[in-house]
Amino acid sequence: MRIVFMGTPQYSVPTLKALLDAGHSINAVFSQPDKPVGRKQILTPTPTKVFAIEHNIPVFQPATLRDGTALDILKDINPDLIVVVAYGKILPKEILNLPRYGSINGHASLLPELRGASPVQWALVSGKKQTGVTVMQMDEGMDTGDILNVKKVDILPEDNSETLFSKLSLITAELLAGTVDKIAVGDIKPIKQDDAKATYAPIINREMAHLDFSKPACLLCDAVRGFYSWPVAFCYIGGKRIKVFEAIEADCKETESGKIINNDGKLVISCGENTAIRFLSVQPEGGRRMTAEEMLRGNKLEIGMSVN
Repeated sequence: MRIVFMGTPQYSVPTLKALLDAGHSINAVFSQPDKPVGRKQILTPTPTKVFAIEHNIPVFQPATLRDGTALDILKDINPDLIVVVAYGKILPKEILNLPRYGSINGHASLLPELRGASPVQWALVSGKKQTGVTVMQMDEGMDTGDILNVKKVDILPEDNSETLFSKLSLITAELLAGTVDKIAVGDIKPIKQDDAKATYAPIINREMAHLDFSKPACLLCDAVRGFYSWPVAFCYIGGKRIKVFEAIEADCKETESGKIINNDGKLVISCGENTAIRFLSVQPEGGRRMTAEEMLRGNKLEIGMSVN
């Protein structure tokens, strides 16, 4: 089977590797254009592109898929199947339907739950105890295609977006490689999604990570886990922005939310519904990442001080 793979970040690489390891013919890789990275803005290739070049696979990086250029390239390649994992571009209908077996995608949620751009983060922010990967036949809708394969995974209390991304990237690789094998022998039974049960995972922006202490502590802990790495949960103490990387629930008898209630080696803030959150790992504005205990040693944070 002739396959074109479309992917961009590190999340995509395990699937590309799994397809190669399974003996499938990857005739081309499509990835996002190289982008400037770091303070020096050095033009950097995507992880998927790097892996493809290392394995002598032709790479294409069109800025758009809608001007006909990409379609012409794909017609010349004549793939039997397009496999998409975190590519970052919407495929137009003429590309979706070009291959003999169409185009399939590995989406990091249990569809129709959490359709959209950020399913891993929102699974955590939403407090879900389980998520997974769905392989679907792509159509013109946003993650609305027929389900071809599914695998569930429990979300552990210690998981954050980084650890969950890592787990799901490996599951995606395993599931897509197996699905391609089944497509090749005609052993696939597509299942329609129930649109009535659909939920959405919108694109994340920085302000979404601003902690709201009127909410119960469990929801704030979920936000800290979900927004880990980027954009990172944050709040303001004494007018200074504090990033929060790790936090747990704590005991609380305080009725007013958003107040420091413990500063004795532990930084504990009251939250809604008579709950409290304890910050474990933080980064003060202009400083480095450190434990909350370290921050308390260098900053006078009084009991009763407002946190917002």
